[in-house]
Amino acid sequence: MLYGLIEFAFLCDPDKLHPKLRIASSARNFYSVAVKHSGKAALAALRLIVFALIAILAVLAGAWLAKYIGAFVLHYLTWALVGLWVLFTLFTFYFFRDPDPMVPTGPNLVIAPAHGKVDVIDTVEEPTFMGGSCQRISIFLSVIDIHIQYAPVNGHIGYFRHTPGQYLNAMRTDSAQFNENVLIGIDADEPRGEKVGLRLIAGLIARRIVPWVEVNDAVQRGERISLIQFGSRLDVYLPKNVKITVNLGD
Repeated sequence: MLYGLIEFAFLCDPDKLHPKLRIASSARNFYSVAVKHSGKAALAALRLIVFALIAILAVLAGAWLAKYIGAFVLHYLTWALVGLWVLFTLFTFYFFRDPDPMVPTGPNLVIAPAHGKVDVIDTVEEPTFMGGSCQRISIFLSVIDIHIQYAPVNGHIGYFRHTPGQYLNAMRTDSAQFNENVLIGIDADEPRGEKVGLRLIAGLIARRIVPWVEVNDAVQRGERISLIQFGSRLDVYLPKNVKITVNLGD
């Protein structure tokens, strides 16, 4: 078969031969007319060469940017960046301030567990710990409020549940239905047998709830129990027989 192809190549008019056959004839190398995949190896090599060139140019561009942008930052922005860091440091220390609370004394008191503004007082269903219908006081904590939370009563932690969720703006009074939150249930010692629930709710900026208590821990009224970093909300669940003395807007 090979000899037949060679003979055919020589018998044909050289001007009518495929270019590769003409080259092959002159070089005493013989190829068939239909040369498949010709040039693909060279194309693969060309791709690698182009990719290598692009990589080298990217490295050189990065080096150039590092040289000139770095010099610009060091010369013009050093003190601005240091100033921003100082402002951030001062704000962070201010935000995480933790003054000792002045806890009121007296029998059967339920103190506010958070600093902020009361914007909801209503009746809701909370079946998981409170067992059904209860009173709710919702407190919004802005970024300028203290974000430490306190035990509202003496008792023991009887329930703890973390629920993942979204990070909607905590200014929404319904954010507890959608946002990440932690429900802490306290079995009160005074009055004995009553339950008080706290729902710590993450917000648009507040992305981390840091509880400092676990189930069966004993807590004292006014004791620090958690931290919510940056703006957030806290819902307090109270039995229906509790007399609420706080008002909207307080």
